Amino acid sequence: MVDEKIPNDIVAGTWSAPVRSPPSLPSKADLLIIGGGIVGVSTAWFLARQGIDVVLCEKGHIAGEQSGRNWGWIRQQGRDPRELPMMIESSHIFAKLEEQIGEDIGFRRSGCLYTATSEKDMQRYHDWVETAREFELDTRVIDADTLSDLAEGVWPGIYGAMYTPSDGFAEPHKTGPAIARAAQRAGAKVLTGCAVRGIELSAGRVSSVITEHGPIQTSLVLCAAGAWTSMFCRSLGVEVPQLKVRGTVARTASAANIVSGALWHKKIGIRRRDDGGYTVAHGSILDHDITPSTFRYAPKFIKALMQELEVLRIRIGKDFFTELAIPRKWSLDEPSPFEKVRVLNPETNQTVLDEIRVSLDEVFPQLKGVEIVESWAGMVETSPDVVPMIGEAAEIPGFHIATGFSGHGFGIGPGAGKALAAMLTGTDQSVDLSPFRLNRFYDGSPIRPGSSI
Repeated sequence: MVDEKIPNDIVAGTWSAPVRSPPSLPSKADLLIIGGGIVGVSTAWFLARQGIDVVLCEKGHIAGEQSGRNWGWIRQQGRDPRELPMMIESSHIFAKLEEQIGEDIGFRRSGCLYTATSEKDMQRYHDWVETAREFELDTRVIDADTLSDLAEGVWPGIYGAMYTPSDGFAEPHKTGPAIARAAQRAGAKVLTGCAVRGIELSAGRVSSVITEHGPIQTSLVLCAAGAWTSMFCRSLGVEVPQLKVRGTVARTASAANIVSGALWHKKIGIRRRDDGGYTVAHGSILDHDITPSTFRYAPKFIKALMQELEVLRIRIGKDFFTELAIPRKWSLDEPSPFEKVRVLNPETNQTVLDEIRVSLDEVFPQLKGVEIVESWAGMVETSPDVVPMIGEAAEIPGFHIATGFSGHGFGIGPGAGKALAAMLTGTDQSVDLSPFRLNRFYDGSPIRPGSSI
């Protein structure tokens, strides 16, 4: 039964309202952030709390793209060890975030479950528990009977699961905007409807950014533009190997509580929502539309693509020609590609939605027939080793990037923001960001895709 008090576009409302342009433009800033996703707003919040004069420019809406469209999982388990220090810090931040920012984001520490369909899966999970022990996580492998105590599904062929009780979730459509408002209260200037067209240099260093509304003087820039990062950087002569995959997600009406946390099954990904329904997605399908970038960066992505062959559905369509038509560079005194597409809003995959419906009814019969009241799709930007790219671009002193979070960005966002704020200000940095340097893809280092579990 649909709760009439909950709008049908409670999620999509994040990006479907008219874009608001800033009433005025600051003339200068200590630091400017491009992109209003979870990483950008978290960095702005931590910088503002340090007293830094920070401006954030977003061409569309805060959390209007993947940061507001993801599953909402805040998971430590299954991550590449390079990400774990930053992710563990992020988990600690989320635990206190509602109190610190004074807003409800739907955070719950209700655990995360990855089910296993083979002995091989179980062995992988046992192997990862050894990594968890190194980082003092509470991850453990459970059998099918224990799984049944935690989730009321149908588990034929399921051997057990990996379980981390300290993992959790929050509502993406609430979290990014709430952090942005907290950043503003701390002194940050957050500008929506304000696309950055490019950067101007002086003596080889960043001296200002050119927005659609005029220039802003600054000597430090962080590009955290998600799926747009590679295109923006390429216009500056900085190559960022990045491809996009599309995920289709849905939410149900309020229903019986059959799993209190987040659960992954090869047929379905599901987690309880704070409105009483569930966010659901296919457990094993992502779409990749071939574009010119696919060919440009294919040599660096070949290992990741081979690892994900069973997950990816690859096709060629209009996105190829859309990207092909975008110039490599553009005039900074004319509208840029970022003004022409304010919000990257891909179509849902109806075939995937149909499969989600079948899988939901099959795996969780108690939810059979529960109405799917909203669906959406988002573009996930990914790196060749499925681990973020963070750091200063060697070609442009003062220009930094934070991208390629590969579907892990929501959970790791606040931790990344704290680490980025420390990096950009030269203050004490508890997280080593060197494993994320962009140059690892160009200095001969082996490309080892992170774990796909």
